[in-house]
Amino acid sequence: MPPSSPSSRVQAAREALAARLSEIRLDAGITKRELAVRCGWSEAKSSRIENARTAPSDDDLRAWCRACGAEEQASALVAANRQADSMYVQWRRLQRTGLKQLQKANLPLFERTRHFKVYCSNVVPGFLQTPGYATALLRAIATFRGLPDDVADAVTARMDRSAIIRESGRTFAILLEETVLRYRLGDAGVMAGQLGSLLSAMDLPSVSLGIIPASAERTMWPIESFTAFDDERVNHEPLSASVKITSPDEVVQYLKAFGELHRHAVYGAEARSLILKAIEALP
Repeated sequence: MPPSSPSSRVQAAREALAARLSEIRLDAGITKRELAVRCGWSEAKSSRIENARTAPSDDDLRAWCRACGAEEQASALVAANRQADSMYVQWRRLQRTGLKQLQKANLPLFERTRHFKVYCSNVVPGFLQTPGYATALLRAIATFRGLPDDVADAVTARMDRSAIIRESGRTFAILLEETVLRYRLGDAGVMAGQLGSLLSAMDLPSVSLGIIPASAERTMWPIESFTAFDDERVNHEPLSASVKITSPDEVVQYLKAFGELHRHAVYGAEARSLILKAIEALP
């Protein structure tokens, strides 16, 4: 099961790094006090770093390795430290330049990816959103977060980014919980248009769209929405953060979850039937 909290995942990465630093110091046969003297800082700082209470800087890591005669390990530790830093980024930091720029920020990642795996438990994925649905969603986000109103420009940027779904050479394996079809974003007309667009997307040669029925007897529970890029990186977006996962062990967990969720999904005529029922249920 993927860790439920992005902050707990970051803390786990911090603790793993701290444990490695402790091993390096012990292998060198020196105390925390001696390490502090060699590095030119307080013993308390050594303890805070080694107990994962203080995140070390790149210079701290290099000094630690130099003090322990393990300079060859410094680059790997710096890389691990930066990975922990990049795993969890608060949405407010990402969105401070507006929703339009946020849409463009991931464009290079989208353009170089050939195989997408997308699971959504809360909203229609951006690849498949209509302008009306995207407007309702992004306006709700902007209002909730008190962001500048650049929704119209953000929707245009999202539509431009989504055009890759019609380009050759890419595949999109997409899974939606049936409940996504029923969550109302926008009025009945917007939802009818969005659900109709899903029916059209099923005809695209690059798209495999599965719907997980609400009535399915499950061995894999609904989890947070996520996207896997070429089976090498996973992004997911809880309420307060954007989380980037590149650790192979963690990526494998999400890919396994996707495989299990895929087993619960229906495709083709059965999936179309669920979408049509959602359209018929609109007032």
